[in-house]
Amino acid sequence: MDISTIANLLNAVAVTAGVIFAATQIRDYRRQRRRDAMLELVRSFQSPPFTRALHRINSLPDGADRQTIREILGPDGEDDVFLVGLTWESLGVLAFRHEVTLDLMADFFSGAIVISWRKLHIFVEEDRGSLKRETVWEWFQWLAERMNEREKKSPPNPAHIAHRDWK
Repeated sequence: MDISTIANLLNAVAVTAGVIFAATQIRDYRRQRRRDAMLELVRSFQSPPFTRALHRINSLPDGADRQTIREILGPDGEDDVFLVGLTWESLGVLAFRHEVTLDLMADFFSGAIVISWRKLHIFVEEDRGSLKRETVWEWFQWLAERMNEREKKSPPNPAHIAHRDWK
């Protein structure tokens, strides 16, 4: 084997190793990004204002309109609706853009999203009408519909039951 062949072989090995290394780095970066997104989801749920707002929304009757929200939650009730609804809006965009998976979203928030939509869908329709804009709350609705579709195909199975034998 002459020196030129050896140099070409070493070059091919070096390029292959570089490609493998780059692919590994990209995979690790994606995993890290997914972990970071997961942590951000958890943090969004752990803030005292969000927890308070979600608790208050859960106290509403299904299909609450603006007037009902004001009567039950008081003058700052719509602020709570906006905090929760805009959080779901943001998470809906992240899921749609594949920054987080729907599986991850479902594991963390499916119940809260489905219940929030059940409580607030009439308010959303009123808000769209009064603002004359169909895109208001669009990602909240999109996300709730995705969660509802998933639950129709496979009813929610609580983790303490589904994974009771986990080790």
